[in-house]
Amino acid sequence: MVDKKKNMKNVEFEQKLGELTGDLQRTRADFENYMKRSEIEKISARQAGQSSAILKLLPVIDNIERAITCTPEELKDNTWVQGVTSLVKNLEKSLDELNLKRIDAKPGTIFNPDLHEAILFDEDSEGEHEVIAEEMQPGYTLNGRPIRHSMVKVTRK
Repeated sequence: MVDKKKNMKNVEFEQKLGELTGDLQRTRADFENYMKRSEIEKISARQAGQSSAILKLLPVIDNIERAITCTPEELKDNTWVQGVTSLVKNLEKSLDELNLKRIDAKPGTIFNPDLHEAILFDEDSEGEHEVIAEEMQPGYTLNGRPIRHSMVKVTRK
């Protein structure tokens, strides 16, 4: 009788131990999943903040580039103009280090709606392929994902 009671207690003990072990394993798995999810959310929030800050800077970069391209020929050798030009190069280098890349939208490049936004289309052109005729505003990718599409004029070739 004593052995039977001892056996019953051992069985109950084994069952309880199995239940607690299972609970502990589930709790550990839940915690590991929580940690992974938390890390992904932190990375996502960091990228969203970086993207937002860069998007606010892009119009400034556009205006500086426009100013440089509109520099009168007689001022191109001016040291101040050269300083502003080198400032833009430094800014581009810094943005490149943040993994911001300019989207290729040179004339003749095949139009890609994932990267380019057609704001003008040459209706008179003929051909099989849609290609870029002119870039109206540069687009950029951040970490390989477009954050601003290139605005382009499209023609057919």
